[in-house]
Amino acid sequence: MAATSKTLGVLLFPQFELLDVCGPLEMFGYVPDLTIHLVAEAEGPVPSTQGPALLAECSLEQAPALDMLLIPGGLGTRSGIENEKLMEWIVRRSTTAEWVLSVCTGSALLARAGVLDGRRATSNKLAFEWVRAQSAQVDWVDEARWVWDGKYVTSSGVAAGIDMSLAVIERLVDAEWAQRLARQVEYEWQTDPDRDPFHRAAKDPATK
Repeated sequence: MAATSKTLGVLLFPQFELLDVCGPLEMFGYVPDLTIHLVAEAEGPVPSTQGPALLAECSLEQAPALDMLLIPGGLGTRSGIENEKLMEWIVRRSTTAEWVLSVCTGSALLARAGVLDGRRATSNKLAFEWVRAQSAQVDWVDEARWVWDGKYVTSSGVAAGIDMSLAVIERLVDAEWAQRLARQVEYEWQTDPDRDPFHRAAKDPATK
């Protein structure tokens, strides 16, 4: 098993999507020697779209050096794209992080910050056109479970973040360990990033 000894920072903002954070953290929380920090504009509870809050242990200014950065989606991304302080922090931390991950409409924040320019990325299919509108400089992939381009890994909607997280863990540790983790939590891991069962459904008017 490969050594990890890394730090993961998860950005919280009001009305983040609960599973976008808790799904990946259920997986990353088992990785040996991986320290996880929840970061927000201010320390304290941050309410999710669904209501329950998570506790940010440090503010943007207090956040330690981060090897990995995870940006969730949620209704709060609509106001987040207009938050200059948040955008500036994302740019700074994306520059220094080894890997930058997003779940769902979290890729809209990365796109608006400009860090995905010239790269391939994806997002939640039901919000895809809104996310796409945040930057014409991104090569948006509308049929993908997740997309890996350099150090940037973006996933489709909500539960897809768990599949993406296991793919990252596969590289962080190894494939056998990631598969064993999926079995341990009784999760049926979708290992093919190009298999997107929700792509066509999102284009069906009946699902709107």
